[in-house]
Amino acid sequence: MSPAASSTVHPEPIVTDLPVWRFTVDQYRRMSESGTLTDDDAVELLEGLVVPKMPKNPPHILVCKLLRRYLERLLGEGWHVATQDPVATDDSEPEPDLSVLRGNEEDYADRLPTRDDCPLVIEVADTTLSRDRGIKRRIYARAGISQYWIVSIADQTVEVFTEPTGAMDLPAYGHAARYVTGEAVPLILNGSQFGEITINSIFPTRDAT
Repeated sequence: MSPAASSTVHPEPIVTDLPVWRFTVDQYRRMSESGTLTDDDAVELLEGLVVPKMPKNPPHILVCKLLRRYLERLLGEGWHVATQDPVATDDSEPEPDLSVLRGNEEDYADRLPTRDDCPLVIEVADTTLSRDRGIKRRIYARAGISQYWIVSIADQTVEVFTEPTGAMDLPAYGHAARYVTGEAVPLILNGSQFGEITINSIFPTRDAT
């Protein structure tokens, strides 16, 4: 049976002149349960579209590992860091590079985390910057995830987005801050600051020119 198109408004145009069906989250999960999609398929569901994930190059892998290391050092008991694991929303199942989740891994043995479990998601952008600033930012804002970081390898910056609008035609974050080399990003969860991460500590050192 053909999947039904979602009624949610999605302002970003689809880059094709052919008709495109949007899958619901339930349909996407059934494809995984039936084996139509497997762990070998590097895809994620974004606003009803099954989208391929970009390959990870060494700088991207290193920045993710460094970020995870510093997050885990700062977080107290009752939190943990997930890497490229799916987060459930109404119309998407994105797999952020990093997410900070309440509780421990065993708490998610039979369910995916939602916005109530996940106050912070992080995307590390190398070749994916336009996607991370566009469709990914919309998805996280629509879901009401309270904080979203875009870590740009090319610019060596961290953009921090807060105050999500929630579900609306043009979901967005009401506040944005940009941190550059020499500065530090505060790690704030639910109004409490756990410390800060310096920009210089999470990026590979550039060769001198």
